[in-house]
Amino acid sequence: MTVRGIGFDLVCVSEFAEQLAHPGTTMLKNFTVGERRYCSDVTDDPARHYAARWAAKEALIKAWSGSRFAQPVQMPDVRYDQIEVVNDNWGRPSIVVKGDIAGYIGDAAIHVSLTHDGDMAGAFVIIEDP
Repeated sequence: MTVRGIGFDLVCVSEFAEQLAHPGTTMLKNFTVGERRYCSDVTDDPARHYAARWAAKEALIKAWSGSRFAQPVQMPDVRYDQIEVVNDNWGRPSIVVKGDIAGYIGDAAIHVSLTHDGDMAGAFVIIEDP
C-alpha cells in the first residue's frame, strides 16, 4: 500500500467548549447523531471528545488536500457531517466517510489516531491507496 496523504490537527478543548456553549451555535450540526451520542455518553466532559473528533475531521481534509498537491481543489464545500468518527467495542476510533467525500476518497484506507492531554485534543490521519 502507498500513503496518499497525511494530516494532523490540534484543538484547544476550552475554546471548543466555549464555541459549543455559545447561544445559537450550529457547531453540533457538524457531528453525526452517533458522534453526539458517543460524546454525551462517554464522559462528563463531552467537549474533549468533540474537540478530538473535530481535529480528526480537519486532519482528514488536510490529508486529502495534501494528496492532491498542485492539482485543482476537489472538495470546495466540505460537509463535516459526512465525516464520522466511530469507535469499536474497545473504544478504538475509525473514520467513516459518506456522501460527496466518500466519492472523492473512494476505496482508500483511512487510519486515525486521537489524543487528548490537558486542554488540547489532536488527531493524526493517514490515507492509503488500496
